[in-house]
Amino acid sequence: MAEVYTTNNFVVESAEAPHVTRTDGGHMRILPKEKVADRTKLSPQLAIELMRLTMVAGEAMATAMNKRGVDIGRINYQDNGNWTVFFPEGPVLHIHLYGRAKSAKIHKYGEACYFPNRDTGFYDKFEPLDKDDVLEIQKEMEKIFKEEKYSDKAWGI
Repeated sequence: MAEVYTTNNFVVESAEAPHVTRTDGGHMRILPKEKVADRTKLSPQLAIELMRLTMVAGEAMATAMNKRGVDIGRINYQDNGNWTVFFPEGPVLHIHLYGRAKSAKIHKYGEACYFPNRDTGFYDKFEPLDKDDVLEIQKEMEKIFKEEKYSDKAWGI
């Protein structure tokens, strides 16, 4: 896991074992620092913060990866938790950001992503975002957070 951005309450990270390989668009996650089972357990303030963070991270990911030569046309945002429903600790809230490259070879642009269980080997050769991708996304997030649209005042936080 490579940390991309952190707030007092959340962490944005590059997925170490991604569901979408880098050249198909890449994969990041947003997780609360304190375990939360699902979004219904968030306070209104945390829900607002999470929504803003997903928007900023998604915009930054698309811009940065396009600059890095991966032709992102869209970001998919997903709240899954399916693989952990039978774990003793149960599912934990985390939002996936899946870049959708127009030139994708596996998760083809315009089609639904395919997410079989990890033990199938489907993801074994998938590449995570690299160090330079992460740095570019970080730069973009810093820039976007300075925009009026994403100011604390505009979001009431």
